[in-house]
Amino acid sequence: MLKLLKSHVSVRKYKDEPVSDETLHELIAAAQAAASSHFVQAYSIVDVTDPDKRDQLAELSKNPVQIKGAARALVFCADLKRLDYAAAKHGKTVEAGTTENFMVAVIDTALLAQNFVVAAESQGYGICYIGGVRNNPEPISRLLGLPDHVIPLFGLTFGVPAQTNEVKPRLPVEAILHTNEYDETKYETLLDDYDETMRQYYASRSSNNKAAGWTEGMADYLSEPRRAYMRDFVRSKGFLQT
Repeated sequence: MLKLLKSHVSVRKYKDEPVSDETLHELIAAAQAAASSHFVQAYSIVDVTDPDKRDQLAELSKNPVQIKGAARALVFCADLKRLDYAAAKHGKTVEAGTTENFMVAVIDTALLAQNFVVAAESQGYGICYIGGVRNNPEPISRLLGLPDHVIPLFGLTFGVPAQTNEVKPRLPVEAILHTNEYDETKYETLLDDYDETMRQYYASRSSNNKAAGWTEGMADYLSEPRRAYMRDFVRSKGFLQT
């Protein structure tokens, strides 16, 4: 299991081999074994099989090659709608607008998805998370018929890999592990070392070579606001009201 987890890569090219409904259901059942805050299970998955919807999802997410080329294209959603029905059975309403309940739904969905990934990879499949679903969350919500209290967080493609990449070196454990208190004094040295590690990786990998470290890419990526519309969209779906 440790070897499997450490071997994860994003797969963007798949063989033209189907994945059965039985296999999909088995993987989802394994994913559902993930921890869930107070057992609310605040998530749903949309399996996009209709060719027209798949094409629209591919264009709206700006990931046409990956979504059209995969055996399965899933959309993972933070979902409190089912909890609305559960509460209504007892004459109550869900406080979906609180920040805490929003975080619970997002975390539950992320845990579900990562369990799904590990289950899929354990069976020889490859996967790729599609954050591009948040490029057009409102039209994608309409496309998939998502009601209030349900938002698409990310897509996930999977299938039999046709091509795999080298594993990217992660940050050293020392960079993310703190003992008793947060220690930011170590970042200067650790990030210099990690930049060199990533420069060597990018220069030597089999495709898409480049001359760059990690911090340069992060500075470029995070120094500008991205998807600023997400707050208004999330609120429009009934979340983050308080």
